[in-house]
Amino acid sequence: MERHGRTGTQKRKWRKISNLCELNKLVIGGTIFPYRRMHRATWISPDHTTENQIGHICINKKFRRTMVDVRSRRGGDIASDHHLVVSNSKLKLKKNWTTGQTALQMFNTAVLRHTNKLNEFKTALNNRFQALQDQLKEQETTMEDNWRSIKEALTSTCQEVLASRSTTIRNDFYRNTGQDQSKEEQEDRN
Repeated sequence: MERHGRTGTQKRKWRKISNLCELNKLVIGGTIFPYRRMHRATWISPDHTTENQIGHICINKKFRRTMVDVRSRRGGDIASDHHLVVSNSKLKLKKNWTTGQTALQMFNTAVLRHTNKLNEFKTALNNRFQALQDQLKEQETTMEDNWRSIKEALTSTCQEVLASRSTTIRNDFYRNTGQDQSKEEQEDRN
């Protein structure tokens, strides 16, 4: 339990939940932030004299810094004497750097729109698969070996016929707006 928790005498249920959180490495969200009593109270007695902090949000201690705000919201029309407990969290993601992996090869598939290149690709791939099929009939291989050889035949054919695709990113929107602006500037000068 953090220092901005309940004030006054601690009751048996409060001690139970704080012990449970200590055993499971949890933090009670409502005890982290120093708010006024009206934002901490989650239950009001029917005569509106007693307020208690009954509703709680618990979070793992490891993710305690991701919790930005926990407070109770009054005025929710739910026909209950409890207030809604709301938490805001800001999840911080880290990039997972992978080392040793090769980048995916991207092939220029736009070349296949031309019938000459398409026919060339089909015949080259057909020849590779025919040779591969003859080889697989002679040997007993596992499914992984079969897949690896099919993948290798396909990628090598793509490298020979299609070549690799350039990685330049084109955004026609920006390019067109720049051209439109330059045309407008030229018209203004004239």
